[in-house]
Amino acid sequence: MNKIFRGVDGLMLFLYLAIALFGVANIHSVESASGTKQLVWLVISLLLGVSTFLVRPKFFENFAGLFYILGLVLLTGVLIFGSVVNGAKAWYNFGPVSLQPVELAKISTALMLANYMDSPGFNIRKMPSLIVAIIIVSVPIVLILLQPDVGSILVFIAYFIALYREGMTGWIFVIGFYFVTLFLISIEVPTWIITLFLALFILIFLLLVRKKIKWSQPVNILFIIIFLGVSGMVSVSSSYVFEKLPKHQKERIRVLYEGEKKYRDTAGYNLLYSKTAIGSGGFWGKGYKQGSVTAGGFVPEQRTDYIFCTVGEEWGFVGSSLLIIFYACLIARIYYLAETQKNAFSRVMGYSLASVLLMHFLINIGMVIGLFPTVGIPLPFFSYGGSSLLGFSLFIFIFLRLNYSDRNSLI
Repeated sequence: MNKIFRGVDGLMLFLYLAIALFGVANIHSVESASGTKQLVWLVISLLLGVSTFLVRPKFFENFAGLFYILGLVLLTGVLIFGSVVNGAKAWYNFGPVSLQPVELAKISTALMLANYMDSPGFNIRKMPSLIVAIIIVSVPIVLILLQPDVGSILVFIAYFIALYREGMTGWIFVIGFYFVTLFLISIEVPTWIITLFLALFILIFLLLVRKKIKWSQPVNILFIIIFLGVSGMVSVSSSYVFEKLPKHQKERIRVLYEGEKKYRDTAGYNLLYSKTAIGSGGFWGKGYKQGSVTAGGFVPEQRTDYIFCTVGEEWGFVGSSLLIIFYACLIARIYYLAETQKNAFSRVMGYSLASVLLMHFLINIGMVIGLFPTVGIPLPFFSYGGSSLLGFSLFIFIFLRLNYSDRNSLI
């Protein structure tokens, strides 16, 4: 029996189950019927996850392209046949069962990216290889943008962490952060401050790369000119783009600048009562099913995206901290195991899984406590939702299977 289970990472499996079961308990506290359904989905996820050990790891590599195409077909089909939920056409409805294809697309994209990056001709330091890798990630992003599902788009950025691990330059993160920051501050900040920000950033950039850039090469001069041109376009167009957003999305962004109290009857309502619930929990919490905010149903979507405020109210600082520690340990464990893999396919799958979980965790917790605008993004294994739990569980078990094979490999 020990030989059969040798190679199955017990710590990773324990952390996954502990978080999932704690999630079921908290969902049950908000709404007992939903808690029971979530438990059923957890059992289905475990059965499906165990079935991944019945196939060889090469199955995931050989059929990665097929899974990727299937994921794109599902993302395309939902634009035609899907149902609108919270302003996004992102769900298939099959009677009492709903399916959000983006959860499966996260796995299929990771499989395709891992398969490509494990191919003999791949070299991320060569532009053609990098462009193809970026296209693999970008195609589902474009389809998700058409729904639109802003939260899922942000999550897909996580795959760039896997690209970085395989050798992609870190400047892409710096430039991406720069343009996002520029867009956000250009909405409210006066032009002269934006100009000062641009000048300061460019000065720091030039000081950092002054010895690496060959100023005699026209391509480097062209890059700087394009960079400045795009910066100006982003700065000028940000206000226009912002005004074209739906009212509820604009208010969600303005909550960051002006506070939730000003929008307490609209976009700030969730955040206001979420903070109230978390703050009222104190150090030890009020006790299981003893939360007045939770019992009163004051927080919309509390069983899904805002489930963390239930933890804060009923389990207090201690329970919230313990949950965060469990997530941190799970993500760190996956990164560690990914780094020990013998082949690029398993390593990229591990980095993709850990990075997707990290993005979900940071954005969801940040949203609930007011550090990030409200977007539709669940807390992995914890928020109510069959598609989310099934998708993340499959992702977990696929990597567990790959790691199991790696540990039992003689090579």
